[in-house]
Amino acid sequence: MSASSTRSIPFTLPASRLPAVPTSIRILLVLLLPALLVPAFPEIAYPVFIMKVLCYALFALAFNLLIGFTGLVSFGHAAFFGWSGYTTGILMIRFANKGFPVELAILAGVVVATGIGWTIGKLAIRRTGIYFSMITLALSQVAYFLAVQIPWTGGEDGMQGIPRGKLLGLVDLSADNHMYYFTLGVFVLAFLLIHRIVHSPFGQVLKALRDNAPRAISLGYDTDRCKLYAFMLSAALAGLAGSLKALVLQLSALNDVMLSTSTEVLLMTLLGGLATGWGPVVGATLVVSLQNHLAQLGGVVTIIIGLTFIVCVSFFRRGLVGEWQALLQRRQLKRHHATVLDA
Repeated sequence: MSASSTRSIPFTLPASRLPAVPTSIRILLVLLLPALLVPAFPEIAYPVFIMKVLCYALFALAFNLLIGFTGLVSFGHAAFFGWSGYTTGILMIRFANKGFPVELAILAGVVVATGIGWTIGKLAIRRTGIYFSMITLALSQVAYFLAVQIPWTGGEDGMQGIPRGKLLGLVDLSADNHMYYFTLGVFVLAFLLIHRIVHSPFGQVLKALRDNAPRAISLGYDTDRCKLYAFMLSAALAGLAGSLKALVLQLSALNDVMLSTSTEVLLMTLLGGLATGWGPVVGATLVVSLQNHLAQLGGVVTIIIGLTFIVCVSFFRRGLVGEWQALLQRRQLKRHHATVLDA
């Protein structure tokens, strides 16, 4: 065969396509840079305030895992949030001067919250709807009563001056900047964990239970066990938020286990948007900001937050982030229809 008759056959490698980064993760990456710069500009954003927002945002994300993706409405999450803070606080108060690791104190708080979650879940998970909610409410009131009666919780005075300890025995968390980066790191890892849970096969089962429980049962899923696992995961993450909050503010108060805290996290989640990645974070930021900047008004803050909630429910029924996502979906759908018609 002559060289002139030989034809070169073009060979192209298939284009390697990287998996698309989910929108919630892209938002996290965008916000991470300004978050890292917060300690450098305390006059713009006070680090302790941002840490408080991060703690309550994590609390709301944990609650959203249960109500938004599993469809279970709990009025008992203050028990996990408050008692994990008490556990971490008492360990640091009594043993921090002896070198007790702060990591173990936080872990102990998470374990206690998970144990309480297992106890409440085992008693309530076989009920649905309002009956489930009322059982969680009743048992959370038991947790509140114990916090009032047990001496080492401090009762109405609470625990004050909780030492922050040293991270890995090296980094002194008593410095606000060090504590800020630690809190931010924990929040980012928890956010990624929740995102992974929601988009895992287990998360798909939870969504199936939320949307159509009888169908999930017919497919052979053990619905009670899945609900219990979801309840315990939510309790553990709420406990992590409570332990962080106790260290950030160096305070664990009776208010943390009150019913008002459970209703506040419900409000945060609804304001931001159920079953959304960033909705609870937006809701927590809004509520904590109103409480912080309008604190001098006293009880009027509660009225303002209530009015904000009424406006949101009236005009943004999916929540702020939920409505924004719905708007983007409608625009994409219109563009798709326009493209099809042009073709």
